[in-house]
Amino acid sequence: MEQVKPEEVGLSSTRLARIDDHLRERYIEPGKISGAYTLVARRGQLAHASALGHMEMEQKRPLQEDAIFRIYSMTKPITSVATMMLYERGLFQLRDPVHKFIPAFAKQGVFKMGNYPNFLTEPPSRPMRIKDLLCHMSGLTYGFMHRTPVDAGYRKAGLEGARSSGNLEETVEKIASLPLEFSPGERWNYSMATDVLGYLVQVVSGKPFEQFLRDEIFEPLGMGDTGFFVPPEKQPRLPACYERRMDRKLVLQDDPATSPYLAPPAFPSGGGGLVSTGHDYLRFAEMLRRGGELDGARIVSRKTLELMTENHLPGDVDLTTMAQGSFSETPYEGVGFGLGFSVNLGPGRTGAAGSAGEFAWGGAASTAFWVDPAEDLSVVFLTQLLPSATYDFRAQLRAIVYGSIID
Repeated sequence: MEQVKPEEVGLSSTRLARIDDHLRERYIEPGKISGAYTLVARRGQLAHASALGHMEMEQKRPLQEDAIFRIYSMTKPITSVATMMLYERGLFQLRDPVHKFIPAFAKQGVFKMGNYPNFLTEPPSRPMRIKDLLCHMSGLTYGFMHRTPVDAGYRKAGLEGARSSGNLEETVEKIASLPLEFSPGERWNYSMATDVLGYLVQVVSGKPFEQFLRDEIFEPLGMGDTGFFVPPEKQPRLPACYERRMDRKLVLQDDPATSPYLAPPAFPSGGGGLVSTGHDYLRFAEMLRRGGELDGARIVSRKTLELMTENHLPGDVDLTTMAQGSFSETPYEGVGFGLGFSVNLGPGRTGAAGSAGEFAWGGAASTAFWVDPAEDLSVVFLTQLLPSATYDFRAQLRAIVYGSIID
């Protein structure tokens, strides 16, 4: 993408420069993060791109613009788009029960009492639908929640998100063997639902999930560095990932020299398994901003994206009303949820600068992106710090970016 002077697309160079000053002074120089890469595009042109800091704190190699980041849950929007590509082909309806395609879900009950593996369940009020998986209203959960006997069961069953044991089919069958937290459609709970969608893509398309993503999304969009692992020749481009512990100490969480991301995983996680570069992910975001097409490659239709970026929470409520758990990769106030994205319900409801209809998501290592169709804006932010709630990079970056609009 061509980089232009920010003023050519209605942005202030001086104000956009605050991004670098903010990240450098508050986070990189004090040693809170190793590095960060930020891209801001407007009207299809790159207005700001800055690679700050280092690939790792130990060797202090400068952060490369082609660094390949662990994007964790920023995998979810990609998997959701893949799902809707198959919807567009008439291969299923969003109201179809999941068990129509994955029979293991036919007998799944709702938790009543007990502990793993001895649960007492009751029948759900209705079957889980494909739409429930896309909306995180399926009744599934994540093992890291540490909130209920069900998520404890996930941990004991080896369901650890992107690092779950077993292959894709085995992992999804384990999920189906455990109780639901609630009847589908009743509440919102962040979960391994998008991993189930990855398997659904595999079943419905007849292609391995990772091959479908490569053939139908990554290659058409020119996302050559996006996948489920980093091949040997690209290993030097993998930054270190760090974790801030409860005692506020920063520790090396994933050494790029020995990372599990250096080999193809047995379980290609549609919920959190991908790695990508800033420029690759910006191409995905720009495809979304442009209504499903980029440089002649049509991925989905404009109407499908309109459907995906509507708020699907009942009654147009926000997540404060529907969410069961306290964890997510988005604030809850003034934010709804569509089919794979959080949806901004308007700055009057969020209490922050932004636009109604803006859609977004983030990842566990503090990565984030958002697309604002009203402002023709796409933003990608990549760093490697767990957990994502450590610092509020996302809100801070939004304030700076929206504060740079001058037209």
